[in-house]
Parts: sequence; structure tokens; C-alpha cells
Amino acid sequence: MNLRSFFKRLLPEPDRIRDHRQLRHFGSLLHDPNIWHLNRRSAAGGIAVGLFCAFIPLPVHMIVAAGAAILFRVNLPLAVVLTWITNPLTFAPVFYFAYQLGSRILHEPVRNIAFAFSIQWLQEVFVHIWQPLLLGCLILAVLSSLTGYFATILLWRILLLRQWSDRKTRK
Repeated sequence: MNLRSFFKRLLPEPDRIRDHRQLRHFGSLLHDPNIWHLNRRSAAGGIAVGLFCAFIPLPVHMIVAAGAAILFRVNLPLAVVLTWITNPLTFAPVFYFAYQLGSRILHEPVRNIAFAFSIQWLQEVFVHIWQPLLLGCLILAVLSSLTGYFATILLWRILLLRQWSDRKTRK
């Protein structure tokens, strides 16, 4: 199977993304053909951007990923889709792990945290954990994006060599 066709089957159509209510704000920037191409560079870049933005501990990671994909001219659908690695089912364990990682690096004790969406929680708890949380998120974002980028480049190369080998044996 061709990696390009695999991604094309999984990704939404460009028109669907252009019409998305949060992404419409990018306007004519979404008409750049480079952000829709699927080649080794754009796919690897889109995966890297999406994985990096997935670890932003705010609900705006899709918009940031779209902006970064447009800025770096990498595949926009891949960047946006991969931000959903941290989704409502996974964000709590992922960000708790990021907090633990940041706490260990900063040599701070890991607090037992009960999360709540409230101003009181932000004032009483978040002010004490924001540094280790952001450090952990940054480390996970950089490591995952580099891993995703180089794994995509390598996988693309391996599949391309396999296709060339198959063509050679058929002739």
C-alpha cells in the first residue's frame, strides 16, 4: 500500500477543513496548495507540528497547529488531526504525566492534584503547578514531534524503497 493513499483515506477533504468554524479565520491562507500536498516533507512536518501542538495545555491547540502548519507550509490536515492525541479521554493522564516529569526535573515534590474547572482552582492549585506542568509539556512536545518527524521520514523512505524493489522484480 502507498503511504500517500493511506493518509488520503484518513484525512478530511480540504473543503471540509476550509469550512470548519474555527479554521475559517485563516481565510485565503487556506487556499495555499502547499498545505494540502502529501509528500514526505509536508507529511513529516504536519505530523511534527500536530504532535508538538497536542501538548499545549489549552483548548486552542487545533488553531495553533493550523497556524503553524500554514506558517511552515506543511500538511494542514495532518497537523490538525494529530492534535487530538490529547483528547477528552487522554488529556488528564497525559498532562498529569507532564506535570510529574516537570516536577522531577525541577526537583519539586509531586502534589496530589484534584482538577476542577474553576477560578478558585486556578488561584489555589494552578499557581503552584504551572512551571512543572509547562516544562513537562514542552519536553513531551519536543520529543514527540522529533520522533514523529523522523519516524515519518524513515517510514516514507522504507516504503518508497519497497515500491522500487517491487517494480524492479515485476520487470
